[in-house]
Amino acid sequence: MNRKQKIGVAAVLAGIVVNFLGDMLLGVKIEIFSGMTTFTFPWMMDIFLVPFATGLFVSKIYGFKGGKYLACIPPLAVRSASFLHLHYFHPHGDFFYQLNLFYWGPCIILAVESANFGGIIGEVMAGAYGGGNAGSKNAIIKGELS
Repeated sequence: MNRKQKIGVAAVLAGIVVNFLGDMLLGVKIEIFSGMTTFTFPWMMDIFLVPFATGLFVSKIYGFKGGKYLACIPPLAVRSASFLHLHYFHPHGDFFYQLNLFYWGPCIILAVESANFGGIIGEVMAGAYGGGNAGSKNAIIKGELS
């Protein structure tokens, strides 16, 4: 595993922690459905703002082209783990307690797309497209500079 891959793994793991902490701070479980009262301001922040910040964070840590793709992994991992935890450790047959997979899918899509948008902005801010110190950073990774 080269240094660039190690940075990518570290960025994804840090993104998972950031996304999980954001979920904990907001106290929202996206997978629990209670009708129209589900869609509150904290729920919207958990779908849009937390993954956006996570994607920005992951892409900024990674600092190379491709950070936008890595930014999609943490929300997908955290949402999937949350759904599985709710499904296996809090089983209820009631539809109004746990979202069905057909309704949970669009929530995942919104979170991942929001993280992707944050990842794109993070790539630009990190200088992955020629701005800033991207060239010297790539040379350091390849071992051309010290």
